[in-house]
Amino acid sequence: MEKTTSYQLLDGKTISASIRKDIAAEVEQLRSESKRAPHLCAILVGNDGASETYVASKIRNCKEVGFESSLVRYPESVTETELLEKIREINSDTSIDGLLVQLPLPKHIDVQLVTETIRPEKDVDGFHPLNQGRMVQNLPCYLPATPYGILLMLEHAGLSTSGKHCVVVGRSNIVGLPMSILMARNSEPGNCTVTLCHSRTTDLSSITRTADILIAAIGKPEYIKANMVKEGAVVIDVGIIRIEDASTKSGYRLTGDVDFKEVATKCSHISPVPGGVGLMTIAGLLKNTLRAAKGEVRF
Repeated sequence: MEKTTSYQLLDGKTISASIRKDIAAEVEQLRSESKRAPHLCAILVGNDGASETYVASKIRNCKEVGFESSLVRYPESVTETELLEKIREINSDTSIDGLLVQLPLPKHIDVQLVTETIRPEKDVDGFHPLNQGRMVQNLPCYLPATPYGILLMLEHAGLSTSGKHCVVVGRSNIVGLPMSILMARNSEPGNCTVTLCHSRTTDLSSITRTADILIAAIGKPEYIKANMVKEGAVVIDVGIIRIEDASTKSGYRLTGDVDFKEVATKCSHISPVPGGVGLMTIAGLLKNTLRAAKGEVRF
């Protein structure tokens, strides 16, 4: 049998609350200097249930830290032209610091075109090619919110990453690919030797078992099992998936990419789902918006 370890929970609820408290203090300082509060604008197309939940959470968190927030809603039938016109209008509105367009978008709208239309200075999701290119060169930029949140989680937990082997499972432009770049860069958190795995990786478990830090971002419920994890590893679960569960009031439960019950006994640290990376993503978004309001990144 595998030896078990006593793991520590990477509690996104506690860590994000601490970050929000610090942000709220900075907003209060801005107000005391007769400066306006940061303003985040979200555009929501259609009525996807998960998107509604995410946007409502972002607006609620804005209010908590003293940000201004606004929500622009469109039906799923909105034309690409109309959406792009609204984005350009917000780009030129000096009272708005950050703009995000909630994904997914309807199939008739070009997501890449939408992303590139947002001004990099207001791209607090960190998806614009200019921000991602600057990230690759370790220049000032807005980091993608989820990878940024994971860095904040590692930092607040006091976990040193230098010299460690980090395995990232998943290569999306939103999480996996930028996460691999950030963990390899010359900084702390960072300075890892990084292996990026994906759907074409052969014998995945032989690679994940070598990870000191394992970041799972594949969108497959409970895919990472105990036999895929090194004893004492740090495991970060990015996935958040609804699966049917008749025993719950809602008829579903949330789970991640990691089989928590199996894997936790082998870890030194592990993030839960829910209550982990999802909350840290919003913390990253809020920090990006504050930086935008303060003009910390120049293009």
